[in-house]
Amino acid sequence: MSLYLEDLQVGARFTSREMRVEEAAIREFAQQFDPQPFHLDHAAGAATLFGGLVASGWHTAAMTMRLLVDGGLPFAGGLIGMGANIEWPKPTRAGDVLHVVSEILAVVPSRSRPDRGSVKIRSRTLNQRGEAVQIAETKVLAMRRPSPG
Repeated sequence: MSLYLEDLQVGARFTSREMRVEEAAIREFAQQFDPQPFHLDHAAGAATLFGGLVASGWHTAAMTMRLLVDGGLPFAGGLIGMGANIEWPKPTRAGDVLHVVSEILAVVPSRSRPDRGSVKIRSRTLNQRGEAVQIAETKVLAMRRPSPG
C-alpha cells in the first residue's frame, strides 16, 4: 500500500515493525561514522554519563529511517525529506528492540505544484519499555495520486 497526499489526514498514526539493536552494529556504525569512545567501548562508555556502550544518535536516526521505509510510513514515491528537528531523549543500547510510531501533524497541498504537497510528521522511536530514544518532527514531500489515463 502506497500513501498519496489525498490519503493523509491530520491525526493519522502509523506504527512500524520492530528492530533489535545489535552490539556489533553499534560498533560498526560508530567505527565508520561516529568514532566516539562511548560508541565503541563498554569501559569508555562506563566512564561517561551514559554508563556504558550506546549507539550514536545518527545510528538511531538511520535505524528509524529503515523502519519507516520498510513500511512504517509507506509514502508513494518514497520518503523525501524537506527538513527535520531531531531529539535523542534517551540513549539506544545493545539489546533494545525499537519501533516507530508516527503521527501526521499537518497536510499542506502545494499552491505552485499541483502534483504534490508537504506533510509534517512527528515520529517517536521507542524501545521495548516504551521509552523514546528519538523524537523527530519532519517535513516530507508527498505526491498526489496520478490522474487516470
